[in-house]
Amino acid sequence: MKNLTAVVTGASRGIGRCIAKTFAENGYNVVINYSKSEQNAIELKKELNENGFNCEIFKADVGNYEEANALIDFCIEKYGKVDVLVNNAGISQIKLFTDITPEDWNCMLHTNLTGVFNCTQCAIKEMVRNHSGNIINVSSIWGQTGASCEVHYSAVKAGVIGMTKALAKEMGLSGIRVNCIAPGVIMTDMMKDFSNEELDAIKEEIPLNQFGTPQDIADLALFIASDKAKNITGQVIASNGGMVI
Repeated sequence: MKNLTAVVTGASRGIGRCIAKTFAENGYNVVINYSKSEQNAIELKKELNENGFNCEIFKADVGNYEEANALIDFCIEKYGKVDVLVNNAGISQIKLFTDITPEDWNCMLHTNLTGVFNCTQCAIKEMVRNHSGNIINVSSIWGQTGASCEVHYSAVKAGVIGMTKALAKEMGLSGIRVNCIAPGVIMTDMMKDFSNEELDAIKEEIPLNQFGTPQDIADLALFIASDKAKNITGQVIASNGGMVI
């Protein structure tokens, strides 16, 4: 690996944290983006630096174009380029469709889809100049199938999938691969409100009878970014234990 650099959005907690850590441990320079969880980001940077890995943290609300642009500019100024962008930042909410407010909808769109657009457009300008790059978007199983009481979440995650496929067609001749990971049920903070009984019921619907882990997604992202996946673009790659086949 020749000093490859990755930007991971929403990297202070959960899946994003594990992705950032995994990329750093595999030789990448990593920019850890966060919006609110500053202390978590600081602790991750300290841990990685103490173990000899290169990383920096950068606060940005990716749904804000100027802040997303500043994030990408910071990466280029610090490391000279951006080879991989992992659009992981996201929020979730369980709510009846009739109870979703315009504010709920706009907030979900702001982070989960507009944030992907913002960071990708800013990063891809640099990637086109280098005729090389990887965009990895984190969607969801619910972006593929839809989920009751998560209409707004499902809609924006489906939008991420559509954007991935369209952009892959547009960017192929520029040497840029664009792919999407669609996690199933992953044990993160997003699952904290489920009771043990609810979790057991969900697990019964999964052929492998297990939940995924953030490391499962991090390992998949690392593979997609590597030359081992050099012929893969425009794909939605699921890690869901067979919950959707």
